[in-house]
Amino acid sequence: MLLGIFALDVTQVLSELELTIQKVKVTTTPDGRVLDLFFITDNMELLHTKERQDDTYKQLNAVLGESCISCELKLVGPEYERHHGISSLSPAIAEELFRFELSDKETRSQALSPDMAKLKKASVVIDNSLSPVHTLLQIVCVDHKGLFYDVLRTLKDCNIKIAYGRFSLNSKGYRDLDLFIQQNDGKKIVDPDKQDGLCSRLRMEMLHPLRVIISNRGPDTELLVANPVELSGKGRPRVFYDVTQALKSLGICIFSAEIGRYSSSEREWEVYRFLLDENCKFKFSSIGARNQIVDRVRRLLMGW
Repeated sequence: MLLGIFALDVTQVLSELELTIQKVKVTTTPDGRVLDLFFITDNMELLHTKERQDDTYKQLNAVLGESCISCELKLVGPEYERHHGISSLSPAIAEELFRFELSDKETRSQALSPDMAKLKKASVVIDNSLSPVHTLLQIVCVDHKGLFYDVLRTLKDCNIKIAYGRFSLNSKGYRDLDLFIQQNDGKKIVDPDKQDGLCSRLRMEMLHPLRVIISNRGPDTELLVANPVELSGKGRPRVFYDVTQALKSLGICIFSAEIGRYSSSEREWEVYRFLLDENCKFKFSSIGARNQIVDRVRRLLMGW
């Protein structure tokens, strides 16, 4: 479906309606008005029904009020496929965005801030002595938004089942997780290589669940946010909404946005690309301004 509307805050409504944004195009008309085109898909697969469309119209109009001049839902045609191609990433950007881990000495826009450095203290331990049929997985790490999601999707991708578990938050902002797990065959994880591989994978996912950088795209400035795609093909929820809210809080407008899938290092990534409007208070040529944008976006995504 293609959604034409005149406000960026529509992302909140679409998120609540379980409508996934695939691409956004923003156009300014000569008379100063703005046309936003949202290419969306319906997670419930009901957007072809009148009831679903009416509910979408109702909720959008309730939020946007008089700022919305018109709102229209249309089924896209063949022309969408011609314009739906995702631009490729340069090798340098791909290397920075998808690299396995980051160093404290990085000079790039993803250099570890004190908040990010705290993530490196994550502890992942496996214990087979407490249960005759389950492996105990003990995790201690700094809390962040989506932590349970990151742990559960990683275990799912590794074909690990959770029998039961306990979650607690300590006074220093760290989360303690005790999970009793099994392999898909119902057996404990006793192979040392499998244990090491699982612990290493979990540490990596908790160290750096999202990648955020700013780069130049020709004469323009582009914000890129990447997250791993589950083996089931699903991406991380609410990323588009969180990023747009972070940019809005900084007074930065989005000229265009697109979402694409990229394969790197034997895994697939979902990458959100935002071309930023230069007409704002930030000087995108400034390293300090770029770091401030990356920090705000990352903090909102992590819930800090």
